[in-house]
Amino acid sequence: GTFLNLSVSDHGRSDSLLLSWDEPEEGAKGYSLALSSLGSRTPLQNGSAGPNITSFWFHGLTPGMRYEIEVTATLACMETTSQTVTAQTSPSPVRNLSLSSGGSSAMLHAYWAHAHGQRDGYHLALYHSDSQTLVRNASVLPNASTFLFDGLLAGSEYALKVSTLVGSSQASTSIHQWTAPSIPTQLRLSPGSSTSLVASWAGAGGAAWLHLALHNLLTQTVTTTLSARRGLTSYTFQHLHPGTQYWLGLSAMAGPYTMVGPNATAWTYPLSPGNVTLSTAEEQNSLQARWSTPAGGRDFYLVTLQEGEDGAPTRNISVNGDNDHVTFHGLSPGKQYSVQVTAVAGPYRASARSMAAWTQPLTPSGVSLSSQGSPYSLLASWEEAMGEGYVLALSPMEHPVKNSSLLRGVTNFTYKGLRPGTLYTFEISTVAGPYTSSPWCITNWTYPLPPQQLTLSNQGHSTSLQASWKAAPTGSTGYTGTLWETKSQERVRNTTVGSNWMNVTFEDLVPGRQYTLEMAAMAGPYRSPVRSATNWTYPLAPAGVTLTNTRHPLGLTAFWDKAAGDVDQFHLQLYSKSHPAQRNVSVGPNTHNFTFLGLSPGIQYFLKVTVLAGPYRSSSHFATEWTYPLSLANVSVQPGQRPQELHVSWVESGGGRDHLVQLSVAESLSIIRNVSVPRGATQLDLEGLVPGSRYRVEIISQAGPHRTSSQTAIGYTVPLPPLSLSASPVSTARALAVHWETSPGQRDGYLLSVHKEGSSAPARNLVAGKDSTNVTVAQLEPGTCYLVGIWAVAGPYHSLPKNITSCTVPAAPTNLSLINPGSSSELYTCWSKPPGRRDHYRVTLYSLSTQSRDRVQTLSPDAQNITWTHLEAGSRFAVQVTAVKGLFKTSSINVTQWTHPLAPANLTLGSPSASALQASWAATGRGAEGYVVDVYDTASHSHVGHMVLSGDARSHIFRNLSPGTRYSVAVRATAGPFHSSTPNFTHYTREYDALLA
Repeated sequence: GTFLNLSVSDHGRSDSLLLSWDEPEEGAKGYSLALSSLGSRTPLQNGSAGPNITSFWFHGLTPGMRYEIEVTATLACMETTSQTVTAQTSPSPVRNLSLSSGGSSAMLHAYWAHAHGQRDGYHLALYHSDSQTLVRNASVLPNASTFLFDGLLAGSEYALKVSTLVGSSQASTSIHQWTAPSIPTQLRLSPGSSTSLVASWAGAGGAAWLHLALHNLLTQTVTTTLSARRGLTSYTFQHLHPGTQYWLGLSAMAGPYTMVGPNATAWTYPLSPGNVTLSTAEEQNSLQARWSTPAGGRDFYLVTLQEGEDGAPTRNISVNGDNDHVTFHGLSPGKQYSVQVTAVAGPYRASARSMAAWTQPLTPSGVSLSSQGSPYSLLASWEEAMGEGYVLALSPMEHPVKNSSLLRGVTNFTYKGLRPGTLYTFEISTVAGPYTSSPWCITNWTYPLPPQQLTLSNQGHSTSLQASWKAAPTGSTGYTGTLWETKSQERVRNTTVGSNWMNVTFEDLVPGRQYTLEMAAMAGPYRSPVRSATNWTYPLAPAGVTLTNTRHPLGLTAFWDKAAGDVDQFHLQLYSKSHPAQRNVSVGPNTHNFTFLGLSPGIQYFLKVTVLAGPYRSSSHFATEWTYPLSLANVSVQPGQRPQELHVSWVESGGGRDHLVQLSVAESLSIIRNVSVPRGATQLDLEGLVPGSRYRVEIISQAGPHRTSSQTAIGYTVPLPPLSLSASPVSTARALAVHWETSPGQRDGYLLSVHKEGSSAPARNLVAGKDSTNVTVAQLEPGTCYLVGIWAVAGPYHSLPKNITSCTVPAAPTNLSLINPGSSSELYTCWSKPPGRRDHYRVTLYSLSTQSRDRVQTLSPDAQNITWTHLEAGSRFAVQVTAVKGLFKTSSINVTQWTHPLAPANLTLGSPSASALQASWAATGRGAEGYVVDVYDTASHSHVGHMVLSGDARSHIFRNLSPGTRYSVAVRATAGPFHSSTPNFTHYTREYDALLA
């Protein structure tokens, strides 16, 4: 015939095949094409192609499937030629491949959805991303969808390649994932210098990156952050602040994972103070130590004062680390001192010393400065002090210093032409050699002039009055005033203020009262003539104003406390932002509450209370309250669209600001979810719940702080179906063991149904507890297939079903027998039909005597016997009957039997001597299990010889016989209990050898 040279390719598509062929040399009128599954002659797709067409696409095929394609070419004269080719579609890759560590540092769990079409299995290859080395190879069954990789490196990225295998073809997809990192240990932090810290740690190999964060504990700020690759075990932090405590935190990172590790604290070394000096302080017999603050920080300074040239310590003072000086008081006049300043930071210190310094001589005592009643002069006087003389200085704040030098012996001096109401300072020092004592200072004032344009104003305050005035033309030390209650003439308050004050406020006065102020200027102990002014305070606003709900949805009660001072009446103003109407009410001064009725439910109201006293009025802050809302009606709870959801609905009753849907587990009553929904909403979907759980829902209508609860509604989420359902027969042949994995969530139990295949009888139902994961279904028919379904049950709701089909083990045949019907080439086998079903019987005949092949026959499920023919004669056989149902089978016991042997052939007799007779024969067929030779005396018919020989024997000599005697010999072939004998042959033994000679 014509050779079409067929070829098939898929061009990278798993659901199509491209068939190509060569056009015949004589041409073709057209082509017909038929595609069928390999091994099935039923066409799945038919096609045709015209002349000059040499290719054809088959689409919509199953990935990984083997097909057979037949091409028939129509030649000239209506002749046809056909050729067949087999091909296989490429497999499709797995879907939804995921790789998760679950927080583990040594394991990765792979999940995938099965590839479309057929497959022989899956191949998994796990690579270490950094080294690109293959870590793990695994091949799994085609129904597998998960795989666990363990023993992996912590904090490492891995790449997984999953290939779908069909024959020699494969389709792959890949994914990357990290294992969780391990946390480094033994973190240590120690100072390297005043500006550096050295960090070290162990166990850094379990993280791809290490993140170090150094915090300045003094400023509470992050100083340095560092990310380092795997393997770093130490790092030095530079450019830090000296004498500062730092906190170091260490975290291990790998991909998306971050693990918080250990932490440590340490100090940098402090720097020693600079420019330490010791000098005379302003106070008598005092020295002041000063120093420059070094860079960085410290806990404190330890300042040690040392006396004399030998530097013996006399005083120790600790001061804050921010200080730069210390004053030592109560020292001896005219002595030499030095100071040592030590910076202390944690356990570390740094010190510096000063040069020597001296205390000053004593100052004159008994110094006085007197005005003597005159506003224009002051008299200075003092007691005699040791020294060479005195230095005097008088200095008003607005004028230059007037200096004078006097010899020893003068004890007073008068200053004239001074300014009234002015503070003067008089200083006097004792001079002795190169030293001048600390000055003795004293002050006094000249007499002041009274204030001008005094006024008293309340400025809108209910408990205060403000006095204001203009200063006198000359100076003063300050002002003093007395506030009187005008009607009772009781003194209320005294006040004294400085000279730069032009006003003063009197607090804590009685609201609504008239007061009179008398005021004078002061200069030291001296006062000017008084000036006076009068005014009223504002009345005090009402206190304790509240608006209270009476638990009546249409009423609110206002309460307030009587304000201090005088009150004429109270004015109440109630309004709501939701309603334009406003209520105004006036009540007497002794009324302290009022109830507003006829209000709207679930509305916020505002109240302001105003007190009236004389020409003034004061209002309280606004008080607010809500009326109670109405409860919701017809609350319903139904399962949502998914097992993790509940659908809640209700009917709006009006009033209120919003609603609070409270969800609780029905058994514990503890609230697990609060969801606020706006007013007007009538339904809510609650997500993220536990499937198969019983929940209680209560809806709270809210209006401000007030809540009104609806009736409680109970609902269930739909449970999830069980996972990994499997059913397998148990050895009893009448039961199926059903196993499953518990799905996430809750349930009340499981409902199982068992339906016999091909039966119209109702299914058998079983119930399992909520914690059960297996059930054994007993009392089934052997060798029968059953459809097993399982549902998770929660309240009135069922999950989606999970179904699986499995078959029980068939029952073994009984009463097996192997019978020889008296033949040398046939055996008959029969057995009793066992209960239940089976697909067929497989009967195996084993040859126990020879190495010939076993003979196997497949019989119908109703067969009960079989005859074996053309068997070897004289052979032993064993038979076994196996009942087969699907992949399961059960065998009977083995029974053995022999075929009849064939009689030996060519029996010949001879007498090798006068007392011996030899029998020889030939085996027939394959021989026999053994031979039995019998010798009889013909004359006496007595049995004189009997010998049992093996199957290899072909002759035997009987000795000690009588010479010249006729004997009869027969040879029997034996096989098990059966034997076949030759006819009896006779022969004479020889006469005595001597006589014959």
